[in-house]
Amino acid sequence: MDLSTFLLMRHEIVLLVVILLLIIGEVFIAESKKSSMVHLAVFLFGIHTLIGFLSIDYGSLFGGMFHTNALIQFLKNVLNIGVLILLLQSGDWLQEKIIRVNRGVEFFILLFSSLLGMYFMISAGDFLMFYLGLELSTLPVAALAAYDITKRISSESGIKLILSAALASGVSLFGISMLYATTGSIYFTEISYVITADNLTVLAFILFFTGLAFKISLVPFHFWTADVYEGAPISIASYLSVISKGAAVFILMILLFTVLKPLMHIWENMVYIIAIVTMFIGNLFALRQQNMKRFLAFSSIAQAGFILLGLITGDQLGTATVVYFLLIYIFSNLAAFGVVQAISLETGKEQMKDYEGLYRTNPNLSLIMMLALFSLAGIPPVAGFFGKFFLFTAAASKGYYLLVFLAVVNVTISLYYYLLVVRAMFLRKSDNAIPYFKSKVYMRLGLLITAIGILVIGIYSPIYDYIYELSRNLL
Repeated sequence: MDLSTFLLMRHEIVLLVVILLLIIGEVFIAESKKSSMVHLAVFLFGIHTLIGFLSIDYGSLFGGMFHTNALIQFLKNVLNIGVLILLLQSGDWLQEKIIRVNRGVEFFILLFSSLLGMYFMISAGDFLMFYLGLELSTLPVAALAAYDITKRISSESGIKLILSAALASGVSLFGISMLYATTGSIYFTEISYVITADNLTVLAFILFFTGLAFKISLVPFHFWTADVYEGAPISIASYLSVISKGAAVFILMILLFTVLKPLMHIWENMVYIIAIVTMFIGNLFALRQQNMKRFLAFSSIAQAGFILLGLITGDQLGTATVVYFLLIYIFSNLAAFGVVQAISLETGKEQMKDYEGLYRTNPNLSLIMMLALFSLAGIPPVAGFFGKFFLFTAAASKGYYLLVFLAVVNVTISLYYYLLVVRAMFLRKSDNAIPYFKSKVYMRLGLLITAIGILVIGIYSPIYDYIYELSRNLL
């Protein structure tokens, strides 16, 4: 194996170097200057993100366990962009709450280790590499969910996540073992040629699907979501909602469209039903929420249901629409969580009623939140409209007109509860409104990037065309 072949793992190698440099920085940086660890982490990860866009050869390693192509490289870059924005939005919280108690480097190690696991999961060429990546991406997040040790609810969040994840992981591993029993291989390319729709294989697929459905928060595997989001630090809730969910959708899409394509006549019916139930339950429960983190948790469940409209197609159009929607979803959801985090860090308020009169005191934050919610609702001309439009187009192209109609009904429901927040910010008055405050540079930069993404991605159509061309690498 020469150096050029080994550099197929460029994303993984560079991220591992970043982790090691942060550990070295923790050792040698003086206690009085520990706040510089945040700057160092943001700088190093920014360099890592830029390196990810450099051209690279495509191929496989370790006998086919690890592989990469243009689409996989792009998926990793999408995750990098999301994590970079998250780091910017978390900078103030880290400096004010975490660095002071000397737990900064642990946060970055756990976060980047989880991202490293997602890299391996997306690039997996067999179920062994996939499962190792799945575990590496999940376990550090459980520790991060319980990272705010001064709050009991944060500890409960970590416990709920690790117990739920362990159960889902065990069920998924059992399904993988049954797939191996029926096909005689764990390699994706070999399984795709010999897999058949016998009863044991179908049961194996259902069990395997459970593990990824848990990470995506699909109904009925969503029960952990709202409680964990509410108890975890806001930056970790946004990580679970965007990065973790995005990586799980990416690998599920790859497996459904390639390895499990011969079972499409089975899994498309299952995805059809789950999509409907997930959209309705996510939206109907979001109507009742007053805590903003729980509100965004059920919103993310509903968005997962919309994503399934692209997954059910099993073709290049479906691949392109899912990736495009997730790119938009990253900017939209991080914008909403960013505003919630900025307000919570400054005032400690996280209830929807606390946002009454926000436009009069903090117009910029209100406008960004409105953009984010309009994008999540799918209102033109922001990017979310185009994301949902392409998802509906993909489902309609396969004749799923009833599913598209039900999705439109759910868009109407979601528009109502998103407008509840907009009404509170712009139309309601409050004698105890959140006073004016100015976030620091990192938070403002993070929110600015999300706002630009929401406005530009939908209007600049070549982005979708580029993703559509990359999708040829999958099928």
